Parts: sequence; structure tokens; C-alpha cells
Amino acid sequence: MIKKLCIVLAGWLMLSNVYAAELPATLAWQTNNEDPIFASPNAKRGGVLNSWLLSFPLTFRTVGPDSNTSFRSFILENQLGLYTLHPETERPIPALATHWAFGDDDKTMYFKLNPAAQWSDGTPVTSEDFVFALKMMRSEVIRAPWYNNYFSEEIVDVTAFDKHTLSVTAGSAKSPRELLNTLGLAPQPAHFYELTDDWVRRYNWAQAPVTGAYVIDKVKRGRSISFKRLDDWWGNDLKYYRHRFNVDEIRLNVVRDMNIAYRHFLRGNIDTFGLVLPEWWHDKTDTPEYRNGLINRIWFYNDMPHGAQGFHLNTAHPRLSDVRVRKGIAHALNMQRMLDTILRGDYERMNTFGVGYGDFIDPDIRARNFDIKRARELFAQAGYNQQGPGGILRNGAGDSMSLAVTYTTQEHTSRLAILREEARKAGLDLQLNLVDGATGFKAMLEKKHQAAWLGWGGGGLYPQYWEFFHSANADKPQTNNLFNISDQQLDTLIADYRITMDLDDKAELSRKIQRRVDELAIFIPGYQVPYTREAYWRYVKLPDTKGTRHSPSLFWPMEGAPYSTGGLFWIDEALKKEVKSGKARFEPELEIDETWRTTAQ
Repeated sequence: MIKKLCIVLAGWLMLSNVYAAELPATLAWQTNNEDPIFASPNAKRGGVLNSWLLSFPLTFRTVGPDSNTSFRSFILENQLGLYTLHPETERPIPALATHWAFGDDDKTMYFKLNPAAQWSDGTPVTSEDFVFALKMMRSEVIRAPWYNNYFSEEIVDVTAFDKHTLSVTAGSAKSPRELLNTLGLAPQPAHFYELTDDWVRRYNWAQAPVTGAYVIDKVKRGRSISFKRLDDWWGNDLKYYRHRFNVDEIRLNVVRDMNIAYRHFLRGNIDTFGLVLPEWWHDKTDTPEYRNGLINRIWFYNDMPHGAQGFHLNTAHPRLSDVRVRKGIAHALNMQRMLDTILRGDYERMNTFGVGYGDFIDPDIRARNFDIKRARELFAQAGYNQQGPGGILRNGAGDSMSLAVTYTTQEHTSRLAILREEARKAGLDLQLNLVDGATGFKAMLEKKHQAAWLGWGGGGLYPQYWEFFHSANADKPQTNNLFNISDQQLDTLIADYRITMDLDDKAELSRKIQRRVDELAIFIPGYQVPYTREAYWRYVKLPDTKGTRHSPSLFWPMEGAPYSTGGLFWIDEALKKEVKSGKARFEPELEIDETWRTTAQ
């Protein structure tokens, strides 16, 4: 009896110590239940969304080795944070927290958690889960240097005042808008994880509890993954989550070839299909399924930041360590011909590392144009002035001017082939290296490429630079510094950028960073796509508005980040039976929605 009493007393003392901090008395608590809803009250719950993956993920973890794949978004964006951003007003709206307040120090935000918030296993979400998130993200056992740094320098403290009240503190003073960009912390289930030395292996395929509406249900390793909807999800009745996340099941089948996946789509085994690729939109939609109105098409312009798409040059490679070679390569790539021919003029040239961030982007930076004479001059200055077989330049040591390009999408082969053909005119040999999605991206993260051709997802309120360009991430595997760049000037600018509070000053630093990246010629901009184009079977329904200003896809089933945009569609089961009967015919539908178009027409 005495022993049991001591255990209870020890637990009480521990909790008393956890909640020893006092909440400031002068906080002005805010919430937002005033913005318009963006889901349709006509949405119906039920049905299955059949979709696909190009490759099976290497892990279910969202941090650590091999976690940075496209599949990660299905888990990461099914994990709610303290708040999210309204996709049209861009103001914060409740998620796990019902209220928030800004501290007087310009570093701290305070939050009141929704007492109803639960993990998918039924465990309540408490402030301890956020304290644990900070501990976990700082731990070396997760083997995630970017997270270790971010949660040591950008987020420096999490304080629990009671079970449902906490604060999160940034590493430097920031404007309220930037605090919202920095402190939207997602919890980690403290009752589930143990931070042991074998954490990466132990949790590689673990199905950790989540706070969103879906949980992983069935897994066939290498073949398929399905999610099921939680009927009693704690967020069902929240204003901004009503009429969303409508399908009962999400089935993701691995189809390693896009052409085969499209045939599955035309047979009705897949419900929606992205048609951003010009050859697909223009050439592959004249089939009976489209002509009979069984499949609809939509071209939906959005207004959102776009991540960088283009060539990432690995400066650790001896040939690419010379800035003259890098600039020569940029002038040897006829990007405009690729845009005008293979891409049908549908895409737009990108000029900087990312676009769509307003004053944070320098509009005066222009991507280097195709210029054979200038390319050869630069190659000659670097010592590549001898003509080799096939017109490819080489230096006195016999090293040929070649560039191995690693990429992961079969559909990009034709556009890269045009660049290869044109580059030979400048004496450059492009060697195309197509690699399976997950494997290829792993090779890029481990810096085993010369040039990586890929695009990053957009997001955030401001551009992020530390993970891409700071020397702390150079010459290390599993970081996003695919350039292996280590430049003191960039390091200084990035350090200032991370701590500067004034938004005008921060924007100026952003433009300086972009100019320095342009001077170093480590990134060769490709193109931007200011819209989504999708085909969908008629029984898949969208709201009257179709999507939001910040919708990257109209058929994304999860929450979205940093804006709440996903899960707006639903399945009309009655119409599905009619469509699948093989007897139905409808008027074909092609919709072009330019509500949020900002680019020149």
C-alpha cells in the first residue's frame, strides 16, 4: 500500500513539475470561425477513391533516411498541426488548437488545444505531445539533420502550462505573419514512440497514430496501400472540416509505368488522373470515354507558390566545381525549344529558384538563354577547347564535356532528349539516366548524381533556403542540398534571413540570396506550371467552386499544407452505378477555370 502511494505521489510531483510554468495574464486570445467555408454542403460520405503510386515507399516514417518521397504527403498531410491557413483569406483557422495568442517577445505563440482532439488510437492529444515533438525532432536517433537543426534554431522551446495549453517559441523575433509561418507545430505521439538507438529501423514500417481523418488500413508490400476513414473522427463537426474527407477508403496501387496507369484509368480502375503533361492533355483524351461524357476534364488555374523545377548541379563533381562550366551548361540548354515543342507552349519558363512569393522573388533575374557561342567561350575558358568525337568538347587531359542527368519520370525523356540534341551544338554531351522514383530520389539525396532534374513542391509563406543552400547540408547524405554548395556569402545571407524580423528586410535578403544562387549557376531553371489539369470519372464530384486559390490538386484526399485545401471531392455512388453500367451517355465536359489566374493570357 505504501509502495503504491509513493508511485502515485511521484507521478503527481512529476506532473506538477511539468506544469510549473505560469501563463502570462495579459494574452489576447484569438480564434477564427468567421471565414467562409470552402467545402460543399452537398458532399456525400462514402465510396472508394482508387488512385496509384509510381513506386512503393521505402518507409512509412516521415523523418529520417529515405522518408522524403511523394508518399510521405499522405501521412504528413493527414497529421494536423495547431492551426492551418484558410485557402482564400490566408488567415489562420483552428485545427488542433481552438485559440492562439502572440507573446510580447515577438517570438512566442500560445495555444489552447481542442479538448476533443484525439490520436487515431483514441488517446487524447495533449500538450505533452508537442513537448515530445521538440525532443524527438532534436534527437540524433531519427537521423534527420534538417529537423535536428530546425528544431534547435528555428523552434527553440515548447512549454506545457496544462494538458491543453502550451506555447511554442521561435529562435528569433519575427512578425506575427512569420511566426504563423514558423510555429505551426504538429505533435508526435509521446505514448507511441521510444527514442532508442534503433529508432530508424524499429519504426520503418510502423503505422504511427495520426490526428487526421484517415489511417493506414491494408498494406501489400511492394503492391498497394489503402487508407480507411475514421467514422468517429474527432474533427468531423469542426466548421472548416465539415463536408470534407468524404471517401471511406483510399486505395493506392503501385503502377510503375504511367502509360499502364492511364490504361487502368480509362478502364475505370483509377478514378482521377493528372493531365498536366501536355502530350497527355492534348493527345490522349480523344477516346470513347471522353467523347461519351463518362470522363470529364478540368483546367484549373491556381495562385500559389511553386517550388523550383530544373537542373541541380552537384558542385562536388570535379568538372562541375568550375563556375564557368556550370554557366556554359546553362547556355547550352535550349529550354525555350523544349517549351515550344514538346510542351506545346503550355508551360512557362522559370527564372529563379521558385516563384510565386511576391517581393521575395527578384523579377530582374532572368534564366540564361540558349547561346551556343557563349557556351563554347565559357567551356574554352575552363580548358575544354578541343573537338572530340561527335563534336563533343574535351580538355587537354582528355576529359569530355559531358553531364549525366538523373531523373525519375519516363515522360520527361522526350523533353530531355530535345535538350540533349541541342546541347551537342555547343559541344556538350547530355547523358540521360532514368531511375525508378524512390530509388532515384534516394540517389540524389545521397549526392550520387552529377545533375538532378527534378521539381520541388511549393508551399510556405516565404521561400526556404537553409536546407537547399547552406553549407551545413553540403557533402552529407539525406539532405536537400543537392548542389553540395558551400559558399560563405550564401551562409551569411541565409543566417541573416532566418533571424530578420522586418518583412521588407527579409524580402531584400531573399532577393540577394537568389542573386547569389544565380551568380553561382548551381541551379538551371526549367519551367513553372501555374495550374492543375485533371481528368476524372463523372461520378467523382467537386464543389461548385471546383477548388480554392491554393489548391495544387482538386482530388488530393488529405488536409494540405500550409493551406487547408484537400478532401473537397466526393463519390456519387448512384451515378457511379449508372456510369459503370456501360449504357450511359452524357454530354462531354471540359471546363477551364481562370478564377485565380495571375499569369499573362
